[in-house]
Order: sequence, then structure tokens, then C-alpha cells
Amino acid sequence: MIDLNSRLERYIRQVKMPEIGENGQEKLFNSKVLVIGAGGLGSAAIAYLAAAGVGELGIVDGDTVAESNLQRQIIHAGNVGMNKAKSAKIFVEKLNPEVKVSTYPFNITPDNALDLIGEYDVIVLCPDNLPTRYLVNDACMILKKPFIHSAVYKFEGELMTVTGSPCYRCMFPDVPEELVENAVIGTTVGFFGCLQALEAIKLIVGLPVLSGKYIRINTSKLDFLFFDIEKDQKCPVCNGKLRGIYPENYTQSCKIIKF
Repeated sequence: MIDLNSRLERYIRQVKMPEIGENGQEKLFNSKVLVIGAGGLGSAAIAYLAAAGVGELGIVDGDTVAESNLQRQIIHAGNVGMNKAKSAKIFVEKLNPEVKVSTYPFNITPDNALDLIGEYDVIVLCPDNLPTRYLVNDACMILKKPFIHSAVYKFEGELMTVTGSPCYRCMFPDVPEELVENAVIGTTVGFFGCLQALEAIKLIVGLPVLSGKYIRINTSKLDFLFFDIEKDQKCPVCNGKLRGIYPENYTQSCKIIKF
């Protein structure tokens, strides 16, 4: 077991929890988490995963920090114009120098998804577009990697932890015909990013997670809705028909047309 004596001051509050303890903290030290998207959700997830002592954080984002991002993407303060993955690394290194940070200053694509995801234990999915969600779902299912999905609109957000069937496509087989305007309050995004970090930590230390469930929360009223997700027997991902990642499956409706 790792000698935590020199590290207890930083982690003592969570090590005191019997659900984590020294064994759980050791698992965190030895874990590798990939955060896809260093925007609003990713900012909160990255901050709390780093603070918890995750051993290695991979951060994927090809975008640059804009002034309008700072209303919710709080880890990028002072870094307008910088690549978001590189900006996030600066934040993590200041917050917790023990965490190794690997940056990928480009977008995840059908060409690189399997290679990127294959290097990590847990995937935290925080993109700003629907095709990436379907791409990561499919790649994680093929590689048998757990991932935590969230999306936010105005005061509302959703959360799913996928550890196998049912998957994201069982709930949403393809992109909805009508997409909502990109409007959001920063505190709601941060709330859901924290939930994603919490689910990742629970996965790593071996605590129960929200697998097979879909949660929707309206933060303006604090209304919580829970749904059990049923495995879709026709889902080409869950039934094993999809064997690879093909660009044709991530355009327009993101419906799987090539197997």
C-alpha cells in the first residue's frame, strides 16, 4: 500500500471517508481519466478530478479560450486565445502538481477515437456537439470502457453513466430533429460537471454508480427525474453488430449506416 503520510494533508478529508479510505485513494493515484472537452462541464470535472488526486488526466480539446467562455469555463481565467487543453493543464499543475496531465490540443475524431480512449480507464464526456457524444459512446462500447455523459441547457441538465449495455444509443438512437439554442447558466454547467467527476471517482474506487439510469435535473426548481434505461435489442452497438468506427456514422443524424 502507498505510504500516504506525506500526502495526508491534501487528501485527509476524503481518506477519512470509509467509502474511500487509503485503498480508494491508492486507486485514485493509479487511475487514468480522459476528459473530452475542456469547456463548461469539463472545467468542473477537471478541477475536482485533479483535486481528488487522480493519477493522470488526459484532456482533449481543439478549441481556444474566448471571452464568452469565462462565464462558465472558470479554469481558463487569464488565458483568452490559448488552446483549452493547454490552458487546463496550467490550471491542474497549479492546483495539484502530483497529477500528470497529458494534453491533446485537437478534436476527437473517428480516426483517433479508439487510440485516445484505449489509453484510459474512465472517460468523462463533456463535448459541445452531438456527433462527438455518439462517437465516444460507440468507441467506449467497442473498447469496453466506462464513460460519464452530461449535457446542459439553460437550467436543465442530464446525466448518464454507461458501463456497458444499455448505452447512449439505447436512449437516443440518433440526433433529434430539432436542436435547442445554445443557452446556459454557468452554475448549472458546473453542477453537472461536478456530478460527472463524482461518478468517475466512484467508478475508480469501486462504489456503485448510476449505470442503466438517466437522470434529468431542473436546477431552477430542483426537480429530479430518474428513468431506468432499457437495452434496445435493435441497438447495433449493444448487440455487437458495430465492429469499428466509421466516419459515415457521425454526420447529420449520426444514425449507424456502416457496420
